[in-house]
Amino acid sequence: MKKLFLISSLLISSIAVSAQQLIPVKPRILISTDIGGTDPDDNQSMAHFLMYNDLFATEGLVSSPSYGYGSKQNILDMINLYEKDLPKLKKHAKDLLSPDSLRVICKQGRQGAAPFKGYTRATEGSDWIIRCAQKESNQPLWILVWGGLDDLAQALHDAPDIRNKIKVYWIGGPNKKWSTNSYVYIVKNFPDLWFIEANASYRGFITNDKLPGKFNKDYYDECIRGAGYLGEDYIKYYDGKVKMGDTPSLLYMMDGNPDNPQRESWGGSFEKFTHSPRVIFDRATTLKDTVPVYAIIEFRIKGPEISIPSDSVCFTLTVDKQNWDGFYLGNGKYAVRYAPKATAVLTYKITSDIPNFPEQTGEFVVNNAWPGKMNIDDYKLGNNWYTDREDINLFEGKWQGSKTVSKWRKVVLQDWAKRWEWLK
Repeated sequence: MKKLFLISSLLISSIAVSAQQLIPVKPRILISTDIGGTDPDDNQSMAHFLMYNDLFATEGLVSSPSYGYGSKQNILDMINLYEKDLPKLKKHAKDLLSPDSLRVICKQGRQGAAPFKGYTRATEGSDWIIRCAQKESNQPLWILVWGGLDDLAQALHDAPDIRNKIKVYWIGGPNKKWSTNSYVYIVKNFPDLWFIEANASYRGFITNDKLPGKFNKDYYDECIRGAGYLGEDYIKYYDGKVKMGDTPSLLYMMDGNPDNPQRESWGGSFEKFTHSPRVIFDRATTLKDTVPVYAIIEFRIKGPEISIPSDSVCFTLTVDKQNWDGFYLGNGKYAVRYAPKATAVLTYKITSDIPNFPEQTGEFVVNNAWPGKMNIDDYKLGNNWYTDREDINLFEGKWQGSKTVSKWRKVVLQDWAKRWEWLK
């Protein structure tokens, strides 16, 4: 099998050498992205992927916007820019994929979050995940999820046998609140899955745009400006400031042995966890109620029995200036899920147009204990679930494990700067 050696420019400092290892084969990857949906940092990360796609055996690019208006066309638009820059890139990286070979693996996934049960109907994207996962290979298919988990949950529901053929690196955190129902379906039904849940470590790659210098707010001006069509496009997202919160999933695949999440890696270093926190409230909450950050918060309500199908949207949870769908479960039972993305004191309101529905308001405290102590309602996990390291010395501010990524950001951006130079 063809050997893949990391480019020599990566050996620019002793700290880089200590983390890097040769990658024996190109890892099989499929990217599920909400590009065009909630956050334009996916466009930045897609540009990074396209300029480095020679390092991967790429099998799928799936549009999976749990929220917003993203679609497959947003991926195709980025490939169109890449096509214009490819002649210059190819002079330096011969294995870069053709635009048409990338277009043919672009698939449309679910647009919008899954209902309470966590799945609905197959999509082109979920079917493609199954097809790729079921290929004969001595390698796993790495599914890098940059947004919601809805298409992954659908694929697992429709073909549960793929559980032993895939490994998942998920950029969680804010993305978790967009796909609480599909997340619950996965942790509840596939606790034996191999899964990295990066809720905060990825933040170590986001530029501190208050600091001057080539590797902070001046990176665009010093390294990207004037670099081809992809460079011209990059300024459209956060004024060119490097956010790229999804890129650590790619960096993880570029550096060393991805089968060992507990090692040092450009994409973070993780530790096992055995339970995914869930807190259930069947009453209005007060400031005496505290929940872990990133936990699944489930509000259950007893109300009037109505004649609508189970899993129908029929009420609204408003929290942190956003609205979330609540569902009828049948027999006068209602429920809605939410996942807080950061420490906070949150006030919420539950409302409905249903006559005699027991509307309520409340508040609760979100602490920084992830995953925290186990309680009876938590989801028990298998032996291959990993998340951000709890070591307080690896926090940056309130972001758990962030230093396991930020320590490599400079060397990664230095290497990317060399590829941008190819386009000038």
